[in-house]
Amino acid sequence: MKKLSFLTRTSFLIGGFFALDKGLAFLRSIIIARQFSLSFELDAFNVANNLPDMLFALISGGAMSMALIPILSEYLATRGRPEAWKLFSRIANLAFTVTAFVAIIIVIFAEQIVRSEIGIAPGFGVAEQDVIIKLMRLNLIATTIFSVSGLVMGGLQANQHFLLPAMAPMLYNVGQIFGALVFSPTEPYRIVGIEFPALGLGINGLVYGVILGAMLHLGIQIPGLIKYKFRWTPSLTLKDEGVRKALKIMGPRLITMLGIQLVFIARDNFASRLEVGAITALTYGWMIMQVPETLLGTAIATAILPTLSEYAATDNWTKFREVVERAIRVLIALTLPIAAILSAGLLPLVRLVFGFNVGGTALLTWTARAFLLTLVGYAVQEVLSRAFYARKEALIPLATIFVRFGIYILVGIIVLNYFPELSAAGLALAELAVVVEAVIMLYIMRARLPESVTALPSLLRGLTAALLGGASAYAIALYLPGGAVITAIIGMLVGAGVALPIIWKEVRLLFNL
Repeated sequence: MKKLSFLTRTSFLIGGFFALDKGLAFLRSIIIARQFSLSFELDAFNVANNLPDMLFALISGGAMSMALIPILSEYLATRGRPEAWKLFSRIANLAFTVTAFVAIIIVIFAEQIVRSEIGIAPGFGVAEQDVIIKLMRLNLIATTIFSVSGLVMGGLQANQHFLLPAMAPMLYNVGQIFGALVFSPTEPYRIVGIEFPALGLGINGLVYGVILGAMLHLGIQIPGLIKYKFRWTPSLTLKDEGVRKALKIMGPRLITMLGIQLVFIARDNFASRLEVGAITALTYGWMIMQVPETLLGTAIATAILPTLSEYAATDNWTKFREVVERAIRVLIALTLPIAAILSAGLLPLVRLVFGFNVGGTALLTWTARAFLLTLVGYAVQEVLSRAFYARKEALIPLATIFVRFGIYILVGIIVLNYFPELSAAGLALAELAVVVEAVIMLYIMRARLPESVTALPSLLRGLTAALLGGASAYAIALYLPGGAVITAIIGMLVGAGVALPIIWKEVRLLFNL
């Protein structure tokens, strides 16, 4: 039997832990949904998370760590691990300092951020906005912890160590589950024979769970730092050559991540003007789509970034193109039928898992289906954006994200003013803008490489598999006698069986990334 390639093994490792993470995320969401249902409290918690999440993504989770991996990979290859860790320390010190400073500014101006017409929740009443302000301020504690933890993930990945960074998100979910089970309930209750005490913190308990999860997220990675002989350097400077190199990539990446997060801010701004539960439907619908996107798109993109960075540093553009093309072909061919088959069998599973009423179940199902239409765009965009950062061409993702943001705002305004009956599903459809972004990035990447990246045959096979697999799954779920959940699962299995032979070439390619 042919051995799996290093990138395939790494992708499977990351994808496997991401699968466990998503399982825990669903368990967390089910527990929270059954405690708070489609209520204002849950909407408030989801809205309050957005700005701290944006701060984390901008300063460490997205901008700095994405810039860090190519530079650290270069240092490890040319200067050795001690110098690489010195550079890491300087960047981590800078990220923590900036995060703490911005967090203080947000705490001071939280009321204006929430209540303003261009803020994050203008559609809520004053009392509801007060709750959001309190939750958002509290959540910034976790954000400050993540400013270091997110960079540690990048530092370990640059050392080609992926195990502990892949485990960290699981521990984050464990903290949140603990918060939902222990901190939040107002009355003691039992689950599988275990009695949980009632601390009575309500929705605040969820935020304390987020803080605990952030601490666990950092703690699980500390053994990796010890293994690779990390030594902290108490230095804060912008004069270091490596820091300046990272900042040259980080600057455009920072603005790019701002554009990405502005989509989420705009989404909740629009949704706060719709029916109660729209924000939660968008949050959970996004989470459903993110399961296959994370297991495929994020896992593969994360695994190939250090390798692409090495190829780019040595001008090995033939190998660079081969890795990018293989990843894109696999993602296009797999995500299209996955989206169609999941959409076909989703309704009874949503009803079973979340326990919402008929209206809430329908709202979440249609929102998730709309998000699944964007799956291929998000997966391909993950690979292409990392390919441009590996080439140190950060201005391309910067330009394309604002094309995407502009399209999203335009469609969102149209939905809000002319088709409000579409509710959260309409706002999810607006995120098809990411497909436009991915197409533009692919066109530019093709022009950058000596040979073009070719994915049309995989696209045609993926579309065929989606049509036949999705139709088979839907027909069986609709007409097969039996319970709705069982027939939906059988339908999706049959749909997968129909789709698999059509995309078998790309499935085999997955094992040789």
